[in-house]
Amino acid sequence: MDNYYLMAICTLTCLLISMPLAHSNNVETKASEFFSSGHTNNWAVLVCTSRFWFNYRHVANTLSVYRSVKRLGIPDSHIVLMLADDMACNYRNPKPATVFSHKNMELNVYGDDVEVDYRGYEVTVENFLRVLTGRLPPSTPRSKRLLSDDRSNILIYLTGHGGNGFLKFQDSEEISNTELADAFEQMWQKRRYNELLFIIDTCQGASMYERFYSPNIMALASSQVGEDSLSHQPDLAIGVHLMDKYTFYLLEFLEEVHPASQANMNDLFKVCPQSQCVSTPGHRIDLFQRDPGSVLITDFFGSVRKVEITKETINLDSPIEQPIERSGNAALQVESLMYVDQLPVSQIIHQKPKQKNWHPPDGFILGLWTLIILVFFKTYGIKHLKHIF
Repeated sequence: MDNYYLMAICTLTCLLISMPLAHSNNVETKASEFFSSGHTNNWAVLVCTSRFWFNYRHVANTLSVYRSVKRLGIPDSHIVLMLADDMACNYRNPKPATVFSHKNMELNVYGDDVEVDYRGYEVTVENFLRVLTGRLPPSTPRSKRLLSDDRSNILIYLTGHGGNGFLKFQDSEEISNTELADAFEQMWQKRRYNELLFIIDTCQGASMYERFYSPNIMALASSQVGEDSLSHQPDLAIGVHLMDKYTFYLLEFLEEVHPASQANMNDLFKVCPQSQCVSTPGHRIDLFQRDPGSVLITDFFGSVRKVEITKETINLDSPIEQPIERSGNAALQVESLMYVDQLPVSQIIHQKPKQKNWHPPDGFILGLWTLIILVFFKTYGIKHLKHIF
């Protein structure tokens, strides 16, 4: 009988000792899986390659993507923004210091916190390739560098005018699909990225990713070879189109994404079908090693969170209570919020600045002139036209 109790005590002791070890091994396994995933930081390179006022929409395209990646958590320190022209300060802009991406001037994507890293004539093929490959002069400031590594996921967005196998810069030079493919290969050889998402909104955009041969690259384009990428949303008050169709619907999709979203790349491939874009968007995934269905949108458009390893036990079943801030004798209870709720997503997405100056809706001016001409003809007839001209 004594032997039976002794064996039971020994068995219980072994179980109590093994339980913490098993828990510890499980935590270490999860930690090792996290750090072996190869992804710890995100970067974005956003490029508008077009000059001149009639290319207003290309600047709005780029600033809209810039606004979305910032909203989803990528800081300015990890964004390289290149704008070939300054539409906000153009003398033809009826609303100085603004760039709008929606009709009736509903959404100003320029804002007051835009950090442009390369502006005007700094946006060249040479500077773009130097940013990608890291071959910049020692005097180049940190804000103009792509300081990525082999654990970086990089989003590269290009918009402008292009053709079969090339993209124009500043209406004076071009980058070919071969040059772009070789630059990505240099980045891979120099361990400057873990995974790369390439998006281009230009005519015949699919031709720009045909020559890619480096691993871990996923590419999307707004149009196939032989197709034009069309503009969207003309505004009579500004006098130009405000965005391109593909980027407009891309941004419409991204506005439904939040930092904790489970939307994946397969959802992104469905953006702007031919019935909406008129052109045929394309994508290429044969170089990418993961299943696009398992790749979250926030793997490229969002931010990787900083983590802190601790040996203390934290109860994740109940929300963590925020500390009470005290000012003098009064106590103010801080409202407990989830991380996603702390971001002013709805306010940013649906912001509609008050219109200080009224401007006519679409077709108003044309309708007014038509009415004037009809009244003139009814009153005087055609024979009196000679008195006018």
